[in-house]
Amino acid sequence: MRREPDITAGSELRPSAAPFWRDPEKRAIVFQVVALLLVGLACYYLFSNTQANLQRQSIATGFGFLDKEAGFEIGESLVQYSAADSYARALLVGALNTVKVSFIGIVFTVILGTFVGIARLSSNWLVARLAGGYIELMQNIPVLLQLFFWYALFYEFFPAPRQALNPFNGVFLCNRGLIFAVPEPSPAHAAMGWALVAALALGWGLNRWGRQRQARTGQMFPAVRVTMVLSLLLPLLAWLAYGAPTAMDVPQLTGFNFTGGVTVSPEFTALLLGLVLYTAAFVAEIVRAGIQSVGRGQVEAAMSIGLRPGQVLHLVILPQALRVIIPPLTNQLLSLTKNSSLAIAIGYADFVAVTNTTINQTGQAIEGVALIMIVYLLFSLSTSVFMNWYNKKTAMVER
Repeated sequence: MRREPDITAGSELRPSAAPFWRDPEKRAIVFQVVALLLVGLACYYLFSNTQANLQRQSIATGFGFLDKEAGFEIGESLVQYSAADSYARALLVGALNTVKVSFIGIVFTVILGTFVGIARLSSNWLVARLAGGYIELMQNIPVLLQLFFWYALFYEFFPAPRQALNPFNGVFLCNRGLIFAVPEPSPAHAAMGWALVAALALGWGLNRWGRQRQARTGQMFPAVRVTMVLSLLLPLLAWLAYGAPTAMDVPQLTGFNFTGGVTVSPEFTALLLGLVLYTAAFVAEIVRAGIQSVGRGQVEAAMSIGLRPGQVLHLVILPQALRVIIPPLTNQLLSLTKNSSLAIAIGYADFVAVTNTTINQTGQAIEGVALIMIVYLLFSLSTSVFMNWYNKKTAMVER
């Protein structure tokens, strides 16, 4: 009898599908979904509970208050403002004041921190010790105490406006701040500003062309010096073209204060000094570490081909040190921007101070705090985006 072949002989036995709780990938998906649901439920509970409490206490919600009249003055403003303006205008003034002190603080912090960091590595014993002493002193005093110190210095050591110090003609120093003369408004100033922009744009183009020329021929082009000359020459020509106006707005003592000119308030000065001196101490250590990360052989090779010390620092050391410096430097610049919120302690009208006044008058605490969080988030993200772009631009291309 012929036997039928067994069609299952030699076939592979496939295991049955395992339950989902034994599959790591499926378990991970389930856990993430459950976590998302829990977070959503928590947010819903907080939101609904807050809404119920606000309704029970008859507190209005929303941002409709931004169109109402603010009713309070702000001592410093980059734009036109009065108490009759809206809360939205007042918050804009506070945000611009924060941007002003943060931008100026970042510029001076980078300059001072770089200078102190290089001085820390100086072969001169006195210079190195002075830089080290500055770093140790500023890093170990809380920034808030430094703000109080500089603020108190103005009111303790400087006289009242009637006895103001007058070191130069048109310059006065008193407990109301630094008051100095400025040129009166003129169309020539706008023309000079555009001439400066044109000079910087032309200098940027010359710098790119100079690098390409150096890559082809090996000859350096003094783009920085040419840009500096253009930045002085073009605005000067624009000023001469408009008749060389020289009228000045000189401050005059009227009653108990000065009118005219420009006043740099003690609050702004104290905040700027405190933030710059404190943050620059940390930036100096970052610069020192970045410079020391460059191998000694790189410096010796640069000196062996006849480069001067300034050229060695500019062309060899700093380009390689930047890849170490920029990431921690970004954190310090972000810290400076966020520490500017301490301005409320010395009465400077930054965004936090203006928002707190708005909250006290309107009772819109949730909306006010949310605005503070959003504005500082935007400031931090803008700084991070710029520094990350610069980091990629200066990154060394390795084989």
